[in-house]
Amino acid sequence: MAVRSLTVTLALSFAGTTLAVFALVGSTLYFTLDREVKRQDDLDIVLISRHTRRLAEELHSAQDVREHAERLTSQVLGHAALSMKVLDAGGAQLIEHNTRSIADAGFAQAALARRLGSAQRITEGDVVEWHNARGVPVRGLATQAALTDGTPVTIIIARDMTDRWLLLDRYRERLYVYGFAGMLLAFLMSWLLVRESLRPLREMAARAATVTVDRLDTPIEIERAPSELQALAKSLNAMLNRLYGGFERMSQYTADLAHDMRTPLGNLRGATEVALSRARSTAEYEALLESNLEECERLSRMIESVIFLARAEHPQFMTTLAEFDAGEALAQIADYFEGLADDAGVHIRVEGRGRLRADKVLFRRAVGNLLANALRYTARGREITLSVSETRAAVEVTVSNPGPPIDAALLERIFDRFYRADASRHNEPHAGASAGLGLAIVRTIMTLHGGSARAESDATGTRFILTFARL
Repeated sequence: MAVRSLTVTLALSFAGTTLAVFALVGSTLYFTLDREVKRQDDLDIVLISRHTRRLAEELHSAQDVREHAERLTSQVLGHAALSMKVLDAGGAQLIEHNTRSIADAGFAQAALARRLGSAQRITEGDVVEWHNARGVPVRGLATQAALTDGTPVTIIIARDMTDRWLLLDRYRERLYVYGFAGMLLAFLMSWLLVRESLRPLREMAARAATVTVDRLDTPIEIERAPSELQALAKSLNAMLNRLYGGFERMSQYTADLAHDMRTPLGNLRGATEVALSRARSTAEYEALLESNLEECERLSRMIESVIFLARAEHPQFMTTLAEFDAGEALAQIADYFEGLADDAGVHIRVEGRGRLRADKVLFRRAVGNLLANALRYTARGREITLSVSETRAAVEVTVSNPGPPIDAALLERIFDRFYRADASRHNEPHAGASAGLGLAIVRTIMTLHGGSARAESDATGTRFILTFARL
């Protein structure tokens, strides 16, 4: 399919509009001129008919009409397009002047059909039109005059419209020529003007062509762009900023993933190399295998989390929504973590009730990640609270644990992948349970449910709040 040029399309549109305007104006002028010419000619025919009838009514008989023919024909004398014919009551011709150019077998039949009586007033509306043998239009009228002896005669005044016809033909041809020339001129000027007007757009395209993966932070200049293109330039710059941020996060994510996977792999390799450096006892080999198994489980959990996040970002990721009691679900989660809590010397308390609609498996995973995170940073002998509260618009699930406050500037960043507020815990043995992905998974799950996840922290402890829209 051929690519359509915007410049040519706009130029053709302007040229077409110009041609339409020329056609409308030209047609109006043409028909106005035609009507005005006919009106003027009709007025001449009417005046000549009135004068001729008045002169004829001063004559005594048909013989006087023949004798004073020059007096009557003087009304049309000197005008090659005007003709006159005078007929007696029987239709015999008494006078004729210049009828050869318009004569045919049916001369003045239309006029005779509307012949006016001698007492009727002659007006422009009485003029009729017919065509001669050559197809040329002829306009005229027929009127009766009563001689002084009472004899009626018929006077026919006609005008050959050949000159007017040719005049209008030449005028119409000039309209065609001028209209076509005007359209070409409008197309050329429109093409030049549109091309010049689109120059800022071409400059923006050239500027955008210089943007590469390494130069995503190169903005498109907005100051020089016309006001109509500034919104486009701003949108492009915003898109580049999003792409730049996405590539930065992807690069950081890749680096963090490689670093976190290198740690357990390094542990596996180091422990194995040490064990193979000399002969070991059976107990030492068993301890090595147990350590390697823990590192393998750590890698497995990390890979599973990464796969989950990748799938959750796919538009076709499926969730199975169901209505359930959030309080009962929290109690079940607390029972599941009871053994870990006892080992850590921490008590888990569940309070509140409320019904919500969510994917129960994903809900348990989100709350489980928050609870595992709370167990990791709660001191022995303290208590973690799982609570549910309902408002008019939403259901909130909160996981609270005592501990040192998190800097307010970091409360949003802790939901980023592989981000840890406390770098010293990066290589803790139990850190592999999350690998910096637990909170990222929580936020992803809430996004899938159309809800939100946020954190609050102060001197009393830290609270993670999951907000679900009400049913």
